[in-house]
Amino acid sequence: MSVEFFVRLAGMLIFSIAGIYLGVYLSRLADGPAQIWASVFAMVGALTGLVITPFLTTRPVRLLRARVRQTSLQTLLAAMIGLVVGLVVAALIAFPMSLLPSPFGSILPFVGALVFGYLGAAVFVLRQNDVLGMVRTRTASSESSGGSADNGRSVLLDTSVIIDGRIADVARTGFLPGAMVVPSFVLNELQHIADSGDGLRRQRGRRGLDILNRLQKDNTIAFRISDLDVEGVRNVDDKLVILARQLRAPILTNDYNLNRVAELQGVTVLNINELANAVKAIYIPGESLEVRVIQEGKEAGQGVGYLDDGTMVVVEDGRSYIDRSLPVVVTKVLQTAAGRMIFARPEST
Repeated sequence: MSVEFFVRLAGMLIFSIAGIYLGVYLSRLADGPAQIWASVFAMVGALTGLVITPFLTTRPVRLLRARVRQTSLQTLLAAMIGLVVGLVVAALIAFPMSLLPSPFGSILPFVGALVFGYLGAAVFVLRQNDVLGMVRTRTASSESSGGSADNGRSVLLDTSVIIDGRIADVARTGFLPGAMVVPSFVLNELQHIADSGDGLRRQRGRRGLDILNRLQKDNTIAFRISDLDVEGVRNVDDKLVILARQLRAPILTNDYNLNRVAELQGVTVLNINELANAVKAIYIPGESLEVRVIQEGKEAGQGVGYLDDGTMVVVEDGRSYIDRSLPVVVTKVLQTAAGRMIFARPEST
């Protein structure tokens, strides 16, 4: 037998007893036979209890349990914190409200507890990513700095730098000035890319989501997803620039157009491509290095290889060395918009 069966029986008993008392009371008012009135109302009460008791007891509890199962632990924790904050605020204003004339002095403190408790829970649930992200950021900062808080500014990430993937390795080095923040509209754009009908675009979007998942699970990295948005603006890049100005935070990107627009509006830009070029090894003419030639060059007899950091090395008379590694001597170094290019010749010539 189920719990609902016993609940229905208990409801029938309680409502039938209540029907008896109600029937006796009404019979006195109508000056009628008390037994008939009590019997009729007892049967009505039993039927009412049989029908409505589950809707007052087991059904709401079952629905509540289902909702709790579907709700994430983060949301529940944010709601509990908000409820506590709301009740604390209600307690602070309860005493002044209790001094009001009756009946306001006895009603308003209770109403205030309900209102502020609800508002606190609702606000903290709506901004749960910011609240709990801030806690994780402080915790990660304390662990990484031996207990000292991170005073650096937040750094806003754009979609391109997330999809690029290098940000996960850069973040682990600790060179970023503050916590990394991904606004909700950037996350939405990333999800839209991951759901694209184009295979390559969909793959890039999913890689970006995987990178965010890695960042969020790494307790040594100060990272959070923010619910902050910019009203009245639809373009994601425009939203990011406006939000960066409001927060006075730099933008981390490798998008050339966003880089230029942000700089024109006075927003600090951290370009990951510029960082990659800056940390590449510097070679001067006359230095020796070893490179593996993998393909032909544009000019006759040239071979092309790449260093570990991606720098292109053009080897004169290197065509005959394709698929082989050889020592070369640097003859010239060129800095182009695409990066650094090294010209060299085989060391034996």
